[in-house]
Amino acid sequence: MEIITGVERRRRWRPEQKLRILAELELPGVTLAEVARRHDVSRSLLWEWRDAQRRGDLMLQEPTFLPLRVLPAPEAPPAPPPPGNAAGEPDGRIEIVLPNGTTLRVNETLGAVGLHRVLAALRR
Repeated sequence: MEIITGVERRRRWRPEQKLRILAELELPGVTLAEVARRHDVSRSLLWEWRDAQRRGDLMLQEPTFLPLRVLPAPEAPPAPPPPGNAAGEPDGRIEIVLPNGTTLRVNETLGAVGLHRVLAALRR
């Protein structure tokens, strides 16, 4: 006979402990009552653990690894097409970017004298 003098608390069983105790039930000649007495566990609790194991609710949590694939760095985006018409052909203009950020677009048929006049007008 066992006399309990204090407040009895529920024990917490880790899954590893439960599975180790359940593994003892698989040994030949071992009864459920023997295992329950040896570990001071009720037989109904062992049945509950066994059912949970059969359902797949009681198992060791193994670390799960996900596949990883390293991809090469993306390539730089292609350079924008040169100015031209809708067909991608040059439209006969020349683009000049000045050091101050000003962009100048002139027709390629503009001669040196005409270009000199345009640049002189920008300086003023």
